[in-house]
Amino acid sequence: MSVAETGETGAKRARLWWQDAVVYQIYPRSFQDSNGDGVGDLPGIESRLDYLVVLGVDAVWISPFYPSPMADFGYDVADYCGVDPIFGTIADFDRLIAAVHAKGMKLILDFVPNHSSDQHPWFLESRSSRDNPKRDWYLWRDGKDGGYPNNWMSNFGGPGWAWDEATGQFYYHSFLKEQPDLNWHNAQVRAAIYAAMRFWLDKGVDGFRMDVLWLLIKDAGFRDNPPNPEWTPGASSFWSVLPSYTADQPETHTIVREMRGVLDEYADRLLIGEIYLPLPELVRYYGDALDGAQMPFNFRLIQTDWNADKIAALIHEYEGVLPAGAWPNWVMGNHDQPRVASRIGAEQARAAAMLLLTLRGTPTIYYGEELGMTNGRIASDQVRDPAEKNQPGIGMGRDPERTPMVWDSSANAGFTTGIPWLPVNPGYERANVAVQAAEERSMLALYRRLLELRRAHPALHAGEIYDVRAKRGVLSYTRVLGAERFQVLLNLSGEVQTVNCGQGHIVLTTIMDGAGARVGGPVVVEAGEGLLVALD
Repeated sequence: MSVAETGETGAKRARLWWQDAVVYQIYPRSFQDSNGDGVGDLPGIESRLDYLVVLGVDAVWISPFYPSPMADFGYDVADYCGVDPIFGTIADFDRLIAAVHAKGMKLILDFVPNHSSDQHPWFLESRSSRDNPKRDWYLWRDGKDGGYPNNWMSNFGGPGWAWDEATGQFYYHSFLKEQPDLNWHNAQVRAAIYAAMRFWLDKGVDGFRMDVLWLLIKDAGFRDNPPNPEWTPGASSFWSVLPSYTADQPETHTIVREMRGVLDEYADRLLIGEIYLPLPELVRYYGDALDGAQMPFNFRLIQTDWNADKIAALIHEYEGVLPAGAWPNWVMGNHDQPRVASRIGAEQARAAAMLLLTLRGTPTIYYGEELGMTNGRIASDQVRDPAEKNQPGIGMGRDPERTPMVWDSSANAGFTTGIPWLPVNPGYERANVAVQAAEERSMLALYRRLLELRRAHPALHAGEIYDVRAKRGVLSYTRVLGAERFQVLLNLSGEVQTVNCGQGHIVLTTIMDGAGARVGGPVVVEAGEGLLVALD
């Protein structure tokens, strides 16, 4: 397999900033609190930008900070063109983006186009009467046979329809009832969202990560979704039916092209799409003429078993289905998924870091992964996530992966002088930024070194990828650009393995020893160890 097979090489095409970038996701409630209220904020993020510079990332993606009742912690937007007071002010944002740019980084905003808050002025107008001009901005429907309009479900459990007593109709919500879905069939809705995008683009933001992009359009005929034959009682009720008419509708691609057109009115802007779909469907979001999302998020490293054979097959499949000229990307964790070190263990999390940062394409790092942070411990009386509250006991809660960043050994890990909105991880006194920055072989040191090597050697981010294979639990592949050639060996098994390696010298191991040693032929790889080898 090679980049040439996908029609893209670093040498043949002009490089765009996001192709060489590493994206770092910040969940703003949990990164740094500046005023002691226990919730992270924009001034807190600004105060930690030097940490990101030293880490070596290129772009900062910030989850929503818009005015919101916080039913879903900012993913229920009440004003698309403002900053919630809990996070700061518009002036704070202006200072933040200026500081990000001054330090040579880009700023990407999380945007929530599928639904608004039920407190957004648009929805308040829409529900005021059946003949309000904004009634059609949302999905209103009469009931059927004394029940709901159809069997569409909420991603957070239960029917996706909420009854409005005042106007005698139901409205649809893909998530909480406090998050009514916008009607993207309505041209006025589209124009209003695009105007909000331009508001932030005019302020200089470098792109958007579009929340649940594949859900925007719903079936205009409101047909019932087919039953899911594989669903079993006790699983999330959302999957009791297949989302055939509520997800990945053909018209969605028209919307994505329009969004891309808005960004293309400005120079060098990036459109990222949150899209949970099988790879053949996912890559369609690049657009037939690469006029869709430049980065439809590839979550398959999260969804695939931590197994060398399966990950090798995944790399082959993904590279094989990419449209000609499309640029790949990889995501290992985010605010909706258990943390990497909790999913696969601390040893394997180091191998995962080398995998993420040596695969072809643009990687995204979730805050704290560079420290090997694990899921937090959330007692029943500390649960804040509405997904867990709606369906307790079926593992939907996302609080554990959203706990505060651990900066130092002081009270509350240096995150806040107040009471943190979620509890700080136990053991933070021994595993935090300050401690790891002083340790030569810490996880933080490994990430910094990997990012340094990625910048220094274009083959590791822009080169071709060859010879992807797995043997005895060890994943191997080669990265090539011009005269630069590297082999990556990752032991994803739980046992020491001996495998063949090309002739060269070790540049880095994930246990951070042996650099400079000559290798060639059989090489011993410890359980969970990764080797980066410069080939002769």
